[in-house]
Amino acid sequence: METTLKDKVIAVTGGASGIGLAVCRRFGREGVRVALIDMNGEEASRQAEALRASGIEAKAFTCDISREVECRRTIQAVIETYGGIDILVNNAGVTQRSAFIETETSVYRKVMDVNFFGALYCTKAAIQNLIDRRGVIVVTSSHAGYAPLLGRTGYSASKHALHGLFESLRAEVQDAGVHVMMLCPGFTRTRLQERALDGDGSVTSHPQSKVGTEETPEYVAEAVFRGVIKRKRMLVLTPTGKMTYFLSRLAPALYEKIMAKMLKQELQRQP
Repeated sequence: METTLKDKVIAVTGGASGIGLAVCRRFGREGVRVALIDMNGEEASRQAEALRASGIEAKAFTCDISREVECRRTIQAVIETYGGIDILVNNAGVTQRSAFIETETSVYRKVMDVNFFGALYCTKAAIQNLIDRRGVIVVTSSHAGYAPLLGRTGYSASKHALHGLFESLRAEVQDAGVHVMMLCPGFTRTRLQERALDGDGSVTSHPQSKVGTEETPEYVAEAVFRGVIKRKRMLVLTPTGKMTYFLSRLAPALYEKIMAKMLKQELQRQP
């Protein structure tokens, strides 16, 4: 990937808000053409219009990434619109906060359908084009993708699965010139937590605990931009994230004890 990205094409799932929208803005300012993909078509169109008003070439695409047919159709539409995809950002996701014993299996399926299979479907649809263009795949994971996280067994499982898939994929396609970067932000100021699923699939009323300071989507987007330029393999953001990464590997029992103590109140039912 060149140090200049002008006239390249970036496709971002979950692009209508939060980290995804910030990534669209950051790359767009460098002259990258933006395909903003989101299941909320109305909001996607509104944000694409705002990007165009700021001088960024952008187009909205409506897609429920949990449906493979929609992913294939949307990726093909992006390729037909812009001539190809140079950077695919698998960013759309859903989270869950509930104890395993209280979580229905349908919730795990929903989380996996969006977080894991959504990224798989979009990448599968785009992979030949990315090989042809020697492109980059960015995958939004989490600290929960490399370490356990109390009360988020479904979310953590989906993020661990992403590492297994995409780090293995990296080994398969790196000789073809395609790079895969895993993005592991910490707690970030987005609407994701407002829509966190409870054990029965409804939006949870459990309070969210935060470890460390909250990042802004713009901070994450800047890290993604620099990571793509440098072809980083994995971005672990914030001092808390780096501490989590190393402590969970060097002293896993200690990490689990500290983490559980900090987050256990999330699982306490409110009266």
